[in-house]
Amino acid sequence: MNYPETLQWLFARLPMFQREGQAAYKANLDNTLRLDNAFGSPHRRFKTVHVGGTNGKGSVSHMLASILQEAGYKTGLYTSPHLTDFRERIRINGEMIPPAYVAEFVTRHRPLFLDIQPSFFEMTAALAFVYFADQQVDIAIIEVGLGGRLDSTNIITPLLSIVTNISLDHVALLGDSLEKIAAEKAGIFKPGVPAIVGARHPATDPVFERVAGQQATPLQFAPDNWQVTRREDNSYDLVREQGLAFRDLLPDLKGFYQRKNIPVVLEAILQLRDAGLQLPDRAIRDGLARVTRNTGLRGRWQELSAAPYIVCDTGHNLDGLTETVAQIAACPRERLRVVLGLVNDKDAGAILRLLPRDAIYYFTRAALPRALDEKLLAAQARDLGLDGQSYPTVAGAYEAARAAATAKDMIYIGGSTFVVAEVLALAP
Repeated sequence: MNYPETLQWLFARLPMFQREGQAAYKANLDNTLRLDNAFGSPHRRFKTVHVGGTNGKGSVSHMLASILQEAGYKTGLYTSPHLTDFRERIRINGEMIPPAYVAEFVTRHRPLFLDIQPSFFEMTAALAFVYFADQQVDIAIIEVGLGGRLDSTNIITPLLSIVTNISLDHVALLGDSLEKIAAEKAGIFKPGVPAIVGARHPATDPVFERVAGQQATPLQFAPDNWQVTRREDNSYDLVREQGLAFRDLLPDLKGFYQRKNIPVVLEAILQLRDAGLQLPDRAIRDGLARVTRNTGLRGRWQELSAAPYIVCDTGHNLDGLTETVAQIAACPRERLRVVLGLVNDKDAGAILRLLPRDAIYYFTRAALPRALDEKLLAAQARDLGLDGQSYPTVAGAYEAARAAATAKDMIYIGGSTFVVAEVLALAP
């Protein structure tokens, strides 16, 4: 198969959580372990860092990868979902896996996949591990796909485990309380392997402490260790106990919510230094300043235009959107226009209640089965006092917002990773 045929086969044969939702989730590691055995446990041939959490794990993963690249390490990066190209999920030093490698891997191992019947994510994780081993990376940042304990990535023994934070998301799969979700996320803790948690919460702290105790896992809560100051120019000062400080850090990721992620990254760097990696301060400063250039990260408070000011962001749950709405409120503009679509397994009412009432809305749906019908979304929004029209395609909603906007308006695009992905595919 060539590359387009390979993708068509993958999408047709392997259930994909991002598209189908709960039916594609495998609540065990059976297939993952069978694939790992078939490929000779390739993840054992390189160092890893494991990154989970509800929000922020993608940003933390990309920041760490960027810093490691700046320090001279050949760095693998495995993330999900992709926005516009499947190959975004698997990168080395920012370069996506070649199309020919994907096509050859799937073609050669198609009998194995037909036998095991893995999910899309199970197969993709196996592909990433094989590719990183083949290319002899020094280290790979491995982002959890969903949850942690039963995620396909949870066969690795990393140098460090990270859980960025916990909020109510994917409750049908991970549990209907913060405590239950925390237990799933803490499932990536390994015996004796240091772990970092990126947020304190009275409901989840005891869960992490209990699991860490059971696993003899050295545990750090990053917020306990760092005092963070953010300036209007998006630069940061971070001071740690005993006087350790990183001043005037200027990340290229401009979301206000990065103030919560950067301390996690710095705490991780200190742990990796203790593990023997050479990570000078220069690599930290340059790595944070060049995340998008080094890793190809998109969709995190990404500015698409200055006049009108157009921004997209992949925040898609209550905690993530709360941060985004606060940043929207701080942006000067005449009129705010919002291109919004949701998936059908989110609490649409709770999300809509967060959103500003003074905006003009362009309700839409992304082109995937999980997308919430735009007319249903618009009806719920009207009941909550949000004014707008519905559009059957993201392209139509985006073009309508752009056509109506003046140079002094702001257009925000979000609510779903997949809405952002479709706009990025359209944007020049």
